Order: sequence, then C-alpha cells, then structure tokens
Amino acid sequence: MARRYVHGYDPRENTRLQDQASTLVQLLHCDTAYAAGTTVLEAGCGVGAQTVTLARNSPDAQITSVDLSERSLAQAQAAVAAAGLTNVTFRQGDIFDLPFAPESFDHVFVCFVLEHLAEPVRALVELKKLLKVGGSMTAIEGDHGSTHFHPDSTKAHAAIRCQVELQRQAGGNANIGRELFPLLTEAGFDAVRVSPRMVYVDASRPELVEGFTRKTFTAMVDGVRAAALEAGLIDAADFDEGVRDLYRTTEPDGVFCYTFFKAVAVKNA
Repeated sequence: MARRYVHGYDPRENTRLQDQASTLVQLLHCDTAYAAGTTVLEAGCGVGAQTVTLARNSPDAQITSVDLSERSLAQAQAAVAAAGLTNVTFRQGDIFDLPFAPESFDHVFVCFVLEHLAEPVRALVELKKLLKVGGSMTAIEGDHGSTHFHPDSTKAHAAIRCQVELQRQAGGNANIGRELFPLLTEAGFDAVRVSPRMVYVDASRPELVEGFTRKTFTAMVDGVRAAALEAGLIDAADFDEGVRDLYRTTEPDGVFCYTFFKAVAVKNA
C-alpha cells in the first residue's frame, strides 16, 4: 500500500501547492460550504492549501483537518493562523486508521488525496464509516490525461507521462479524476454526482497563465525531472524540450487546458 508523495515535501512544492490553491479557489470551491454547527473532516490536508478556503467558506462549521505528515501539519497550522481562522482543529493520523469514533462527522472533504493512494476505494470505505447517515462526501481530483494545449508538442506530452508513470510506480494514479464515480459507487456511497471543472487558459487570462500554467502545472512536471531521468523514462534533452514547450503555451498565442473532477456523494446507510 504505497503512499509516497511523488512531488516531495520541499519548500518549492509547498509554494506550488499554495499557488494552485489560490488560483483555483473559485473553480473548485465555489459550491462547497457547510452549515453552521456542522462537523467536517478534511482528510489529508497536507500543507493546508485547501484548508484555508474550506474554513473561510464555512466560518461557523467545525473543521478537523488531518494528515500523516507532522511537517505538513505544522505548515497547515501556520497557514490557517496567518489567515486569522479559528474554526480548524488539526490532528495527525493515517487515513486508513483515523482516531475517531464511527459517525463522528456530518461531512468529509478530500482534495488531491486519492490520487496518491494504492487503495482509494478502501480509503473511501474507511472515511464513510466516520460519516453520519445522511452526511456528504466531497472528493476533488485532477486528471493529467485531460491535458491539451496549443502549440501541441509530443515531447511535452512525453514529459507529462513521466510524472504519471512516476506516480503509478509510487502506488498512485495521476489520472484518477475520471474514475471518481465508479470509486465512490464501489465504496458504497449513494447519489454520486460528478462535475468536470475545466481550467482554460489563454492570454486573456493572465492570472491563470502565471498561476496555473506556469506555477502549478508546468512547475509540477519540471519538478520530477531528476526522478524521471533516474528511472530511465526519458532522456534529458527530450524532457527539457518538453518543459520548454509547456512554457511556450504561456506566450500570447498559447492555450492550455486541464480538467479537474469534483464529486459529491451521500451516505444513506
């Protein structure tokens, strides 16, 4: 059951996650808000990149954010404190063995977590146990296979496939977004609804050119260069040309598209 975080934990990755979260707030979180007095479990909060928005959108809900990494939890706590939010409690814990009684929460929220798990259905089943009957599960994941851009580039696609393959070797699935419906259904959830959230970027959206194409997606691909070369997945010249071609899509005539998937489901029994 591999759960190694393929992107690593260095400060550069922390910055990338924060850039991604701030750029995608409206797209991913506009329809997520929890009622006053409800209890929410954020499973796998990482460095708190999503926690701040989650807590800000539901200021009167009580949020418990958990993560396996002490280092990430410390960064998440700092981010929440810097935002002046007081409705979040942090706990260290393994998503497969969380220290909570059954039916402790009204809602569960997981974002960019299932993609790193070798057993995502088992994780969903464990989280379902912690939900009250009638409670909701929200899951958000990306899908690297949904990437399209202009000018097109075979070497850019090859560089992206390196990240997908490294994540597969680590026990994860970088294309898991398209699988949310069957995964949640297999885990026993009801009323599963999945909506695609496309990020479309061109020169008329400079904040997305910088915040998403440059600092989020291309930075992520570029970040696996050493691992991809060590694994023999690609040669250095081809990888570097692929990354240059991804940056090329940020020029005035460039276009970049990527699709996230957001699922909401209910526990009826």
